[in-house]
Amino acid sequence: MLTRKQQELLLFIHERMKESGVPPSFDEMKDALDLASKSGIHRLITALEERGFIRRLPNRARALEVIKLPEAYSMSLQPKRGFSPSVIQGSLGVQAPAPPVAAKPAAANGDSVSIPVMGRIAAGVPISAIQNNTHDISVPFEMVGSGEHYALEVRGDSMIEAGILDGDTVIIRNTNTASPGEIIVALVDDEEATLKRFRRKGASIALEAANPAYETRIFGPDRVKIQGKLVGLIRRYH
Repeated sequence: MLTRKQQELLLFIHERMKESGVPPSFDEMKDALDLASKSGIHRLITALEERGFIRRLPNRARALEVIKLPEAYSMSLQPKRGFSPSVIQGSLGVQAPAPPVAAKPAAANGDSVSIPVMGRIAAGVPISAIQNNTHDISVPFEMVGSGEHYALEVRGDSMIEAGILDGDTVIIRNTNTASPGEIIVALVDDEEATLKRFRRKGASIALEAANPAYETRIFGPDRVKIQGKLVGLIRRYH
């Protein structure tokens, strides 16, 4: 799932390339999405790249390639010529999710607990932007302990050196605090969420990937909200 702004930018790039064969400039993207600065476009581009929707081509100016579109949009349903991002509709960022459930006390025989899967995150979607939990999963109580928890399906490879792979399901404890070095769900500018390692750089916050292909991103403390921290992981083998 993408945030509304991420989806608007992706479809704007796609439509512009259909029209002219050339990606729009960062200034054109900024104006189309009515953003105050190009830094917001850089964040959206990075998020789309992490999620596997676009690819930046090296050594070429304005070189972007659209790899895929959101699942809800088939090629035949893409906006026609004259598309304006402001008319794209969606409930992302509007409807709050069902609240995470508190883990039940473990029984003597080692019961499992049921927690909601709240959607996908790039290794994001703001937790507050996910419409409803898609389904529930059962996990051993020993994995979560007490407190409120939710699960997210991982998309992307930015945390592979932390052992978090594309397709994994991460178990998140609902909290707004974390210690340096912990892996968190971070909400940036109330718009973009991502799964990254939490660090401090003086008064700033650093969101550190576990993949050398991705750079550490530094933000002022007022721009980042912690929405949970990693406590477990589930992987299926096919």
